[in-house]
Order: sequence, then C-alpha cells, then structure tokens
Amino acid sequence: MSLTDTRPETAARMLDVSGDPASTPQPWAPVKVPRHAVEAEIQRLADAPRPANGRRASRIVHPAAVAPGLGLAPGVAVTIEVLNPGEETVPLRENAHRVEIGILGRGRIEVADTAVDLAHLDVANLPSMQPFRFRNDGPGVWARLSYSNAPLLEKLGVHYAEDLPGSWRPSPLDAPAPATEDSEKVTYTRRTAPDIAIGDQGARLRGYEFLVDIEVVESRPLHWPWAEVSSHLSSAAGDGKRTIMALYNPATQRRQGATHSFFVTASAMPAGRPPRPRGPGHRHSSVAINYHFAGSGVSTVDGVDIPWEAGDLLLSAPGWLEHAHYEGPEGLAVYTVQDHPLHVGMESLVWQEEMDGPVLALGSEAGQTGYVGPREAGA
Repeated sequence: MSLTDTRPETAARMLDVSGDPASTPQPWAPVKVPRHAVEAEIQRLADAPRPANGRRASRIVHPAAVAPGLGLAPGVAVTIEVLNPGEETVPLRENAHRVEIGILGRGRIEVADTAVDLAHLDVANLPSMQPFRFRNDGPGVWARLSYSNAPLLEKLGVHYAEDLPGSWRPSPLDAPAPATEDSEKVTYTRRTAPDIAIGDQGARLRGYEFLVDIEVVESRPLHWPWAEVSSHLSSAAGDGKRTIMALYNPATQRRQGATHSFFVTASAMPAGRPPRPRGPGHRHSSVAINYHFAGSGVSTVDGVDIPWEAGDLLLSAPGWLEHAHYEGPEGLAVYTVQDHPLHVGMESLVWQEEMDGPVLALGSEAGQTGYVGPREAGA
C-alpha cells in the first residue's frame, strides 16, 4: 500500500494520548479596538465602491485567529457593517445567527415576516435560516456591529449561506401542518416514534423519526430599542434601579440568551457612585466582548490594566482569564455580548465568581446566587 494512499479507510491517523495530563484552558489575549479605529473603518467602508451584493463589511480578527473561523474571539465574529443613504443589501439567509447593535445612524432590517427600524444603540437578533436584508432609509451613514457564530460553523465546516432574489420581501412564515389522528396512522412522526425504557435510571430508546422531526420552538426576530431598555437601568446614583439587565429571547429558554449562542447585557453605572475597590476578579469559560458607548474606565484582565472610553470595543474576558472592571467618575454604559448560551447547551459553562471559591458548572448544578449586578450582593 502506498504511503500517499488517501482512501477513506487509510486517511486517518492514530494519536497516542495515553497518560496525557488533564486539559487546561488556552485563552486568547484580551484585545481592544479603539474608537478611532472603528470610526476610521466605518469611513473607509462608506467611501469604498459599493459591492455587488451591497454588503460593506469588515470582520474584526484577533491576532491569534487562524482560518477557518476567523473572529474576534474563538467562534465569535464581530463585523463592522455599513450602508450609505439609500443603499440596501442583497437578501441573505444562513445557518448562523446574529446580534445587531446600531452604532451610527439608523436603518431598517427586513427579516422573516417583519421589519425592525434600528436606531442608534438599539439591538436586534436575526434568527438562523430566516431571510434578511438591510436598508439605509436614513439621511446619513448607517453602521452596525454584527455579532455572529459564523466562525464556529466555519471551523466545523458547516457554515451555510445563500443569496436570495432581490425581489424577496418579508412574508408570513410557513407553519407546519398540524398533525391529525388520521395522518399519524400512516406517517412516522416524533409523536408516533417508538419510546422504550432501557433500565430503570431514565434511559430510553426512540425511533429515528424522533431525531429528525424535532419539536419546533418558534424563534422570532426581536428588537430591544435603547430608548426603552435604558429606562429600566440606573441613571442616577441611589435611584434604586438595576445597573445590568439581560436582553432575553424566550426562544432560548434556559440558555438565557438573545440568540441561542449569545446573551447580551446592557449595563449603566451612573456618575457619583463610590469607586469600586481594586481586588480580585472572576472568570468563566464563556468569552465576553464589551462595546462601551458612554463613560470611561479600566478593565484588569489577567493582571493587566486596559483603559477604555466610549466607542471602544474590547475583548474584555477571554475564556477563563481573570478579569474585573472599574468605571471612572462619570460612570459608564456598555453592551456585553457573551457566548454563555452556547456553553449552557454544551454543559461547558464553568464559572468562578471568587478566585478562591468553587468552580461551578452553571446550568448543570446550583448556580451563582445573590447578585443583581457585577459583584454586587442582592437583597
């Protein structure tokens, strides 16, 4: 047999891992994209010739990223997307999902059976495999930060995307035909699949149709206008309002996300709060990316101080690196996008709130309780 034989049964290789030590996390370094760099890239995209598909976009790539799967964090893309007044993109659908944050101007997202008018600092989600297009119907340049799980799918070799005809318009989504008693007599469905107990500990045997006829949980495009969200956040020291809230999509259920991969939190720390004492941070396996849009401060990541100000984008918590955040005297406002729901689904979300405390598997055991804000004790 030739040493270059690439038949399927000989292409794989054996890797002896006998006695290998337990694996430890290999986090990427934190990285900051300052406001001036974001603004310069928006201007460059706006000045460039319009692409045939209308998508003026620049993916922000971490220096440690390698193809396939280039992103700002492992499995996470953050893309600056720009449209000039009157422009629109060719409709697209893909098996990635997105979080869109408006950072300049305004425009309209047509998605599935609806449309979202996205203003400055508004947030919207785009569910997987639901057609969408962007249209700038405002007077100036429209820019967004688009967060996507496309790099993870690219790494897996399964990112699927297709352009749709320009004539596409939002329309009601097709609903599956309801099952009837007569149809179930002749049709193999998840409801009629064999369901057999194996042992007495809860294991079961199911027919294959149970795997391929998955129960549908409706996933809708949702809109979180900043004008409404901000009214629920603290705006003055001592007003009793929360300083951090999650933008929740009920379709994600116990994964607690805005999409099935990402949670988004909005935080506001008003001016006049006592400075937070410097001290140990916390860490978690999920990565966190902060877009600061008001105030200034410092994040201490793996022992290194990283100053930030409004307009800066910061990979502030690479997976399993200790980190802590300290706002300046004028307070802060920030969106944080974190791949927490993905880890909940994989049972890989480990969390250590106190560096000398327990490592908890959130979602698989009792979680972190008694916190209403970053390291703030609840009632």
